[in-house]
Amino acid sequence: MRFCELREKEVINCRNGQRLGFVCDLDFDTCTAKIRCLIVPGPCKIWGILGRESEFIIDIACVKQIGEDVILVDIDEERCLVGCKC
Repeated sequence: MRFCELREKEVINCRNGQRLGFVCDLDFDTCTAKIRCLIVPGPCKIWGILGRESEFIIDIACVKQIGEDVILVDIDEERCLVGCKC
């Protein structure tokens, strides 16, 4: 699967059915060339006008299934939501 295809899939937390958004970036290990994490933009600030201040960093081990339209993950959202580094 190519990254452009992965970006078109919506990420859903199977713990609570919450839609998290779409993959915007990946973190990978440069030594092994394996994906470590999926990065999904976090919730918007006021009406989405002021951007975002956090993002979901989802360990690849938490990915349960990649389907035709969605990626199912099993995460604790509070633990995975971190401040943006950009």
